[in-house]
Amino acid sequence: MFQGSMAALVTPFTASGAVDERAYQDFVDWQISEGTEGVIPVGTTGESPTLTHDEHKRVVELCVEAAGKRVPVIAGTGSNSTHEAIDFSRHAKAAGADAALVVTPYYNKPTQEGLYQHFKAIHDAVDLPIVIYNIPGRCVVDMTVQTMARLAELPNIVGVKDATNDLARPLATRLAIGKDFSMLSGEDATVAAFLAQGGHGCISVTANVAPALCAQLHKAWRDGDMATFTDVRDRLMPLHAALFVETSPGPVKVGVSLLGKCSPATRLPMVPVAESSRVVVEAAMKQAGLLT
Repeated sequence: MFQGSMAALVTPFTASGAVDERAYQDFVDWQISEGTEGVIPVGTTGESPTLTHDEHKRVVELCVEAAGKRVPVIAGTGSNSTHEAIDFSRHAKAAGADAALVVTPYYNKPTQEGLYQHFKAIHDAVDLPIVIYNIPGRCVVDMTVQTMARLAELPNIVGVKDATNDLARPLATRLAIGKDFSMLSGEDATVAAFLAQGGHGCISVTANVAPALCAQLHKAWRDGDMATFTDVRDRLMPLHAALFVETSPGPVKVGVSLLGKCSPATRLPMVPVAESSRVVVEAAMKQAGLLT
């Protein structure tokens, strides 16, 4: 089962706009050394929409190599084209990823039956564990608990990254599917309540800049150390908000750059964050004890 603090990794770029391979692999290594329990390359936070297919696949390969089997690699392989998602998933399998994170198809708004058939087709084409990524705010489609329970009957559909912001959802999912289905929050600000409702972990944006604190939060929860859990939860909350002061991943790349881990550069149509937003991110990082 996938659990704990898992980082939805940013993708660093060089001054010329290429993927910064050295910075990326150094970043993966740092994440693991800080306690991150799983790494997710080429998700939305990794700017997958603006990577070429070759870049997408190369980033997965870099992540698998840098992780070196120390923690699971759950590669983003989703697309609103089922054929394309199968291709990315096959590549992730060949590259040595431990699982695929497959987002619900965006823009074309499939029905619940369409969602089922999309994920089933990927499942049947590639022998790789699949984590469903349900994020209605970006995809404008919401997989119901009933559809997810139907998919969970397939042996390689093993969990969900739930970014619905519906805190009744994890408990409903657990009751419908069972406790062995990995339930991972996709919303940092709600992770404490998500865990209390039966969740197992978080695929986190905040872990990019606060991996040790995020890992400590999850460890404290598993250990039943509520004093530490409450303290870390409260320290992280302003940071969660700051990293979404503008559309992600702009603010989190600023945060990572303030730690000296990569450039803050993004690709169009993402643009550099406003100076006022940079100030908000820096202040929240200082408040959390990440910067002096």
